[in-house]
Amino acid sequence: MDNLKAVIEALVFVSDTPVTLAVMEKILEGVSRKEISSTLDELMGEYERRPGGVFLKEIAGGYQFRTGEALAPWILKLKGQKPMDLTPAAMETLAVVAYRQPVMKSEIEKVRGVDVSGILRGLMEKKLVRIMGRKNVPGRPIIYGTTGRFLEVFGLKALSDLPTLREFKELEE
Repeated sequence: MDNLKAVIEALVFVSDTPVTLAVMEKILEGVSRKEISSTLDELMGEYERRPGGVFLKEIAGGYQFRTGEALAPWILKLKGQKPMDLTPAAMETLAVVAYRQPVMKSEIEKVRGVDVSGILRGLMEKKLVRIMGRKNVPGRPIIYGTTGRFLEVFGLKALSDLPTLREFKELEE
């Protein structure tokens, strides 16, 4: 395909959510996953080298255009909305869910030492946490996990990109 780079760039641009390789492969019939992936790598390199306002990033299992943090004041003026506001209690709860998922509410409360019903509800409304199912134990309690939106908001490709305890300790030194 002669214009593969332009087509891929347009697909990522018009999508509200990160576009996965599988979706692109389905749309770009006859183009191999390897060719799509190498074209995406090439595009990411081009955006990285230029001093522009947007860049292409692999995030939440797909690809998405992002803006640099330094540009936030101007974007906020345009959008008229503030970034997602999470209280320290919500961040602590979200961290427990992220690092221990799938996790039951009682396990979160054991770590935090307080009731997290309202906080979990708020995190679910913000689409950062979701119900993953029920644990196969008596009472069949609900288990929670993070969402793709969580990865987007925090700029992560996958949960494995979360900092480790060792990395946290190195920051403190």
